[in-house]
Amino acid sequence: MPPAALTMIMKKKYTTKNPKNIIPKKSLGQNFLVNQGVLNKIIVAAEIKKDDIILEVGPGTGNLTKKLASAAKEVIAVEKDGRLIDQLKTKFSENGNVKIIEGDILEFNPEAYSLKSGEYKIVANIPYYITSHFLRIIFESAGWRMAQPKLIVLMIQKEVAQRIMAKPPHMNLLALSVQFYAEPKIISSVSRGSFQPMPKVDSAIIKLETRDTRHETREKQEKLFEIIRAGFSEKRKQLIGNLAKNFGATKEKIKNILSSAGIKENARAENLSLEEWQKLAKLLQN
Repeated sequence: MPPAALTMIMKKKYTTKNPKNIIPKKSLGQNFLVNQGVLNKIIVAAEIKKDDIILEVGPGTGNLTKKLASAAKEVIAVEKDGRLIDQLKTKFSENGNVKIIEGDILEFNPEAYSLKSGEYKIVANIPYYITSHFLRIIFESAGWRMAQPKLIVLMIQKEVAQRIMAKPPHMNLLALSVQFYAEPKIISSVSRGSFQPMPKVDSAIIKLETRDTRHETREKQEKLFEIIRAGFSEKRKQLIGNLAKNFGATKEKIKNILSSAGIKENARAENLSLEEWQKLAKLLQN
């Protein structure tokens, strides 16, 4: 599709209605994305090519799935709500490149579907309550470690997207975790009116370009995040006190290590960048 044509489509504010017999479940965090302009923005952000394999989480009624199927080589759509499976299979029965899987993405095994590191993308409007857990599983679990996606584009709660994008002096555990494994970028804010039913919060499309961290040993990664968690263990206290307490060291020793890392003695955990945490972890392990 020519860029100009796509631009015209994205300017339109029409929506797609969901089947009347499907009542969204609050327990599954279901808010179906129906704004066509926003759906198009997700497709553009994912930079989908004809040879791409896409893993979609929570296809719902298939609004995003339809666009993914027309742009990609293959779409593997994982849906937890059993009520939607037959409808989805019927809707995409003539699409040979769409595979509908009934299951929980938090228990999904990418290797069972021949998904390999750097050879597929994740594109999804996920239930917001699983965001942190979902990202942690993708980046840290053994099952996904050797099957990392090359790109992740998600619709998530706007506040969470902003937390992921944090920089010093407002760093947090989620931001550090995501930024270690990927380069995040907020593509667009999305109003709550783009969904049915309408959620209580605004949303954002976030794009995560994953880094290849396979050269980092599991032990080094675990030690880094052990140190980061220790630094954030008591939010109102300075870093020197938290680290001394958690690692059984004197404040004088921690003070010297901070100095060697070029970190101020009175710094708090939220003041440090990911690079400073990595430098600090290396010194603490010597």
